[in-house]
Amino acid sequence: MTIAAVRTHRLSAPLHTPFVTALRRATTVDTLVVEVIDDDGRSGFGEAPQVWQVTGASVTGAEACVRDVLGPAVVGRDADDLVARCAQVQAAAAGNESAKAALDVALHDLAARRLGVPLVRLLGGTALRVPTDVTLAAGDAVELAAAARQRRAEGFDVLKLKVGTDAASDLDRVRAVRAAVGPGVRVRLDANQGWTPREAVRVIRGIEDAGLDVELVEQPVPRWDLDGLAWVSDRVTVPILADESVFGVRDLVEVIRRRAADMVNVKLAKCGGLHPARTLLDLARAHGMGTVVGSMMESAVGVGAAASLVAAYRTSAVSDLDAAWWLAWSPVRGGIRYDGASVVLPDAPGLGISSVTEVKVQQHG
Repeated sequence: MTIAAVRTHRLSAPLHTPFVTALRRATTVDTLVVEVIDDDGRSGFGEAPQVWQVTGASVTGAEACVRDVLGPAVVGRDADDLVARCAQVQAAAAGNESAKAALDVALHDLAARRLGVPLVRLLGGTALRVPTDVTLAAGDAVELAAAARQRRAEGFDVLKLKVGTDAASDLDRVRAVRAAVGPGVRVRLDANQGWTPREAVRVIRGIEDAGLDVELVEQPVPRWDLDGLAWVSDRVTVPILADESVFGVRDLVEVIRRRAADMVNVKLAKCGGLHPARTLLDLARAHGMGTVVGSMMESAVGVGAAASLVAAYRTSAVSDLDAAWWLAWSPVRGGIRYDGASVVLPDAPGLGISSVTEVKVQQHG
């Protein structure tokens, strides 16, 4: 059975609450969904989210890559030879990880549908529920404390606090959140590259001295500053999680070589899909690093794939899979749902996506 066609769908959907980090402020999810269709008319779906500040990927760029390069590489080929198809996707173009991830996931989704099993089964797992944290968007101490109480009331017990916008007041933000939720909730920080190494050490040591019980600190310094990342890791006790510093295997090898971080956040849109993501998780474990699987601001398609990976492979800490929770409404029919602090995978073939609602995405810059 061969791959008959590869189609793309531009999707845009509003968030119920603005998503604010040290890098950006988002009010919508703008993304490209890729659809792979076999000779029997079955479809598999994958997603390439537009995140200019992290991956540099745009909907227009991902669409061009899929249409002109990646799609032609697999059309007419055997749909059941998944390893070969994913290898062709990775080899067809340099960079363009988000576009590659979309096609890689769509191929996995199609393969699972052809077998009549959920994607998690194809990946070797059986669980249909995966715990997730929830993000507290950047804001002042009062806003963050109120958001923390609300998220706790909604059932979340792992809160990811966005910091890095102002190192001088970040300690007060963490203190306010901890006071709002008490000792029974895990609090982790994500600076999104917002601190210098000296600021990072000063803030983290202040958190340690105050006994605020922070689980981990994600990407405290700019992605390119691995020396700075290692410098911070050597001087604090709280585990350091590398995110933007690690896109692919070579990046992770360098982080391991320099002992620059204790943990790694693997994201499909950064590394190019499920196939390379599994390699990153295996490599991290082999070197004693902690693992988390994360998501960009994306729909149930991308989050469903990431959650399926976690359900099959597990991670050493609760993963970051709340992206689709932020949507005011879903641009796809079917797929995952949220039940408190859990992502619930559908007991249906593949990702369980039945259709997408195509909306023109406006491009800026």
